Amino acid sequence: MSFRLNENFDNSTPFLSGYKQLKIPIIDSSGNPAWPEMFPLEKIHELETMVGHRHFSAQMLLEYIAEERVHLDPGAINFYDEEFDKRFCKIGDHRISGVSFYWDPSVGRNNSDGSVCVLVYRDDKNRDIFVHDILYISVPDDDLYPLANQCKTVLDFMKKHFLIRIGIEINGLGNALPEIIRTEAQQEQMLINIIQISNHIKKETRILNAIEPMLTTGHFYMHEKIKKTMLLSEMLAWTPIGSVEHDDGLDALAGALTMEPWPTRPLGQRTSLIKAKTDFSLL
Repeated sequence: MSFRLNENFDNSTPFLSGYKQLKIPIIDSSGNPAWPEMFPLEKIHELETMVGHRHFSAQMLLEYIAEERVHLDPGAINFYDEEFDKRFCKIGDHRISGVSFYWDPSVGRNNSDGSVCVLVYRDDKNRDIFVHDILYISVPDDDLYPLANQCKTVLDFMKKHFLIRIGIEINGLGNALPEIIRTEAQQEQMLINIIQISNHIKKETRILNAIEPMLTTGHFYMHEKIKKTMLLSEMLAWTPIGSVEHDDGLDALAGALTMEPWPTRPLGQRTSLIKAKTDFSLL
């Protein structure tokens, strides 16, 4: 079967010619909800805090925000200085329900991509994220065993934070790390669970979609000690077009935010004696 296109485009009718576009944003220009019975203002606000301003604007307000206009604003971060209480799984008044620990590796030498680990806690009830610690790893240029020595450094970091599970990006040289860190852990008599993660999405897209929405929801927390690292400088310099020189900490943070967290359990709570009722009859 063959088809013949109309060669006289001047006489052809464009598709949907004469139709008008109907756009009804969830909130009108006066701030009133378009469908108050289904989406009152409280529900609309909850939706925005769940998806972030950029996605909310595109999906609910029908106003697309181009990616190149997006930046990562450190001013939107809520800083805290409390430590994680492993006994009760709490940071301050927040009850922590999950934790993610992610390693985006490199050789760790000068003039190479950064090798970075990020630890993130979650309060799923309140949708809060706590970037609790970050580790930038470097090794001397003449180090004969850069990967093995990095694994030792990561294991020490895991001991410090009582971690037993780690996600490792296995793209490139990371493919060799699970076996190396498993061997080093056995020598340290540590039991660890390794999650191998392969990324196929462009780095700028991963960073944008993982970090930017959380920043705009007001639920993004970061420990004060991270101010002493390069992470905030990376945020200030970052753009979605990929023109920055250093963004390895952001890439690792994006990995920690998007990987599946594992539940946290209190290590110890107060015990109380339970007295059984004995005043009953078997008949």
